[in-house]
Amino acid sequence: MLPTRAARSKSRTPEPAAPIADRQAIVSGTRLGAELDALVAEHGTGDALRPAVIAAVRAALATGRDEVRARFEAGGLGEDCVRQNCYLADRIIQTLAQFTVTHMFPSANPTLGETFDIAATGGYGRGELAPFSDIDLLFLLPYKRTARVEQVVEYMLYILWDLGLKVGHAVRSVDECIRQSKADITIRTAILESRYLWGEGGLFADLRKRFDKDVVANTGVEFVAAKLAERDTRHRKLGDSRYVLEPNLKDGKGGLRDLQTLFWIAKYLYRADSVDDLVGARVLLPEEAQRFAKAQNFLWTARCHLHYLTGRMEDRLTFDVQAQIGARMGYTDHAGTKGVERFMKHYFLVAKDVGDLTRIFCAALEADAKRPPKFNILRLTALTRRRDIEGFVVDGERLNIHSDSQFRDRPIDMIRLFHVAQQNDVDIHPNALRAITRSLSAIGPRLREDAEANRLFLEILTGRKDPEVTLRRMNEAGVLARFIPDFGRVVAQMQYDMYHVFTVDEHTLFAIGILHKIEQGLLKDELPLTSEVIHKVVSRRALYVAVLLHDIAKGRGGDHSVLGARVAEKLCPRLGLTAEETETVAWLVRWHLAMSFTAFKRDLEDDKTVRDFVALVQSPERLKLLVTLTAADIRAVGPGRWNNWKATLLRELYHRSEELMSGGMTAEGRERRIRIAQRKLREDLPDFDDPAFEHAANLHYPAYWLSFDTDTLAHHARLIRMAEVEGRALTVDTRIDRARAVTEVTILTADHHGLVSRLAGAFAASGADIVDAKIFTLTNGTALDVFSVQDAASGGAFEQGDKLARLSVTIERVLSGQLKPLQELANRKTVLSSRTRVFHVPPRVLIDNNASTTHTVIEVNGRDRPGLLYGLTRALSDLTLQISSAKIATFGEKAIDVFYVKDVFGLKVTHEAKLAQVRERLLHALADPEGAGAAALHRPRTRDKAATVKKPKPMDAAD
Repeated sequence: MLPTRAARSKSRTPEPAAPIADRQAIVSGTRLGAELDALVAEHGTGDALRPAVIAAVRAALATGRDEVRARFEAGGLGEDCVRQNCYLADRIIQTLAQFTVTHMFPSANPTLGETFDIAATGGYGRGELAPFSDIDLLFLLPYKRTARVEQVVEYMLYILWDLGLKVGHAVRSVDECIRQSKADITIRTAILESRYLWGEGGLFADLRKRFDKDVVANTGVEFVAAKLAERDTRHRKLGDSRYVLEPNLKDGKGGLRDLQTLFWIAKYLYRADSVDDLVGARVLLPEEAQRFAKAQNFLWTARCHLHYLTGRMEDRLTFDVQAQIGARMGYTDHAGTKGVERFMKHYFLVAKDVGDLTRIFCAALEADAKRPPKFNILRLTALTRRRDIEGFVVDGERLNIHSDSQFRDRPIDMIRLFHVAQQNDVDIHPNALRAITRSLSAIGPRLREDAEANRLFLEILTGRKDPEVTLRRMNEAGVLARFIPDFGRVVAQMQYDMYHVFTVDEHTLFAIGILHKIEQGLLKDELPLTSEVIHKVVSRRALYVAVLLHDIAKGRGGDHSVLGARVAEKLCPRLGLTAEETETVAWLVRWHLAMSFTAFKRDLEDDKTVRDFVALVQSPERLKLLVTLTAADIRAVGPGRWNNWKATLLRELYHRSEELMSGGMTAEGRERRIRIAQRKLREDLPDFDDPAFEHAANLHYPAYWLSFDTDTLAHHARLIRMAEVEGRALTVDTRIDRARAVTEVTILTADHHGLVSRLAGAFAASGADIVDAKIFTLTNGTALDVFSVQDAASGGAFEQGDKLARLSVTIERVLSGQLKPLQELANRKTVLSSRTRVFHVPPRVLIDNNASTTHTVIEVNGRDRPGLLYGLTRALSDLTLQISSAKIATFGEKAIDVFYVKDVFGLKVTHEAKLAQVRERLLHALADPEGAGAAALHRPRTRDKAATVKKPKPMDAAD
């Protein structure tokens, strides 16, 4: 129930939590005022005075700021820093106001209309001022503006602006404030937070009195609803998650604004000016108030460091500042975890605390105070009728508890509450959530080993009704982490890179939600294969548990797949899974990256690749489980991480593996498929007579026939015939494939040394990213190269007419020698932003002679950049290596490129001296293009044979 008017205490200016030590060292208003008086005596009030006043105030401001910063950087708290900055601003404004009315616009006997008060509003009104935050002022008038008041206000504001302060202001009468605050919730909030600064004080006192009587009284429901709606809108604009990896400290979910929302509501309803007041009003328990205070101080400390580090008002905790702020706040590397990851994990846990407290507080107020006006009396009567469901009370269409001690008396009810809510499609009452928060310690070993509790949890996880919603509620309430401690270890666990968008627990919950959507058929267009396969899966429970556990061992300093499998072996029997299901879950967790690794980093045209993968998977059931888990995992990494190229590669690996398991990838089967492809092509080329078709077919080696569909084979045949008839030295053909969001570029030209590298350079110089390429040399010595490219800027198809025209010209100029790709790339060099520059990607070259029966496999890791593929292919060509195929992958800022190569004799590269040379040259190519690596790219190259380059962008192995 809302507090009554009589229960509200008299409005007062909040006192600081503790006195500011040695305030005179920050600023002395008396001393500054005397200094300004002396300037008047020296210069008079003429033109020479203003610059002198600005210089004096600027010096006092700079001294005060330096003192506050020095105290803070010596180990001070954020809450002290913002109060000290506020005190500094108070004294500057008060002294300036007194100086202005005394010396610049004096009035021996000012009329009532010439009097005014100054109040602080916004965060400044709360007594909180970050180092570079705005200062919001309200010049409060008795009724209308007078010339003198306008002169005073104008003079003060121009002085403050000249000092470099960001000052927002309003000049209003008391009547205007009341009228506008009734109509505008933002103005109402500003006045709610207002704090007296300067003046006789009568106007401000009148404003507070009338505001309380005319605005606040009987409008608590309206205000709470508006602030909660405002909060929800703000959250949606910023992604509606508190676990984004570059959070907004102020406006993000779980940030300072959420705390301020709580204060606004508390002050509006209870006239509370501090967290202690909320304890006194029995809104929070003392331990909850302590969590609140700690969270607020942590956020203020981080925000003050952010302001000082960037030198401006900045609220986004971007990658380039996270490590520095973490170090300043004392977070160091240890136990296999980076200091920055420990700092960010603490931030996310604080954000979760803020969410817990504000949700309980705000939802409780909403539940008690808010009754939507659209409900009629009969509906209200029905809602207020309490009924019992499986030991819980339905209160206002929300599931509630019978008593505050229910969870402590029966801890299993903390699991049953979510199970019942899921089964009956009802929300959970905030009172029940609060009771859970206060009873979490009751979730211990006894409950974790309780067979019924584990049965309920497994039904929640594998239920036909969206498990993500219920599991997210359990995670927010802290139940999931307590019931499964291994999951608790990854709550708020981040990875410091540009690829992962969410924390591990958020990613896991998103993956479970995506799995549910796949099963419900909601992602048929985006994930057609898995949407079909999932309904053929026998081990459904094992699949859901595997998704829950696939990343559960991250952050432990070892291979999370191996460690996670061990967790699964122990946890699955506890949850009630059979021995067979446990084995399946452990296998899926251990190898959950295997399919994406194979599809994205190995040549699927190499039979050994598929055979090795099938030897690992062994059964069609595991294949179905793994492809579904892989798709859900990648899709849940973040926006844009799943695309049609990933789908194509996974689908290709799935079908090849399925075919091998059924005996279809034998040598005889391959010859049969080639004959079928040629027969279908013959039917699709009625305009070719038999000699012409035979000539066209004899131009290609066997590998070509299984690389394209019939329509593309026919398109190539006609392009080749036209080129021969017209005697073209170069043919560049483009086709836009919007279904795959790529542009297919087919190039016919004479084969020569370094052609692949030159073409890669031409694409890079044109702003096109290669996402797939199939490159063949025909029997007549002609190169047939088919590239699928995307716009590097937008990630979509490279389809604009002017860009396509420039691409064709660029290819022709590069092949003719008129344009040097390296020079063009240097002219168009993209400067890494400070956000991305902070990530260090150590260059690495791994050489494997066991992954293929016929090729040496070289894996290259380094920072992704425009033209990297060009540089690497040229480096390999310079070493007289033939590139047979390659996979190009990007993980955020990290490039992982895999090349299948042979030496000049068509054999594996086995000589140690040659292998050492390969490593050295590729490391040079990976280096900064302005450094030593650039020189290595100028050497002549040889022709890369029969390459298949596939570059999904952005590419990843799910994790």
